[in-house]
Amino acid sequence: MKSVTFLFVASFGLGVGMAAAEETDVGKVLYDQYCSACHGFSGKGGGELTEILTVQVPQLTGLAKANDGEFPMLRVIHVIDGRSGLRAHMGPMPIFGEMFMSDAEEKLMGAVIETRGRILSIATYLESIQE
Repeated sequence: MKSVTFLFVASFGLGVGMAAAEETDVGKVLYDQYCSACHGFSGKGGGELTEILTVQVPQLTGLAKANDGEFPMLRVIHVIDGRSGLRAHMGPMPIFGEMFMSDAEEKLMGAVIETRGRILSIATYLESIQE
């Protein structure tokens, strides 16, 4: 019985690790598509739109360092989904929360879960590139 429990725990751990790796990959794809124009592909700023912006774009690779070494996951999620307004995003940044929603299924639980998953994937990717 002990070996069966170990096998289950090891399999579960492997599955979680694989899911985290896949989530980071999805997060990078979404980040590259929606965030890199301002924040750069590396997360250090210098995206192609920065030359026309009137505000400085923060380096996203230093979020943990600026927060005593701990990645501020909830704060990052709130910025991405629009709950925390930022001047650079013309006020609140709900554009991404809304963009990830399906128009036809906006009120359905599946669409909400998918939207939250995309936002979490971007935040998890940002956590993975911290210096």
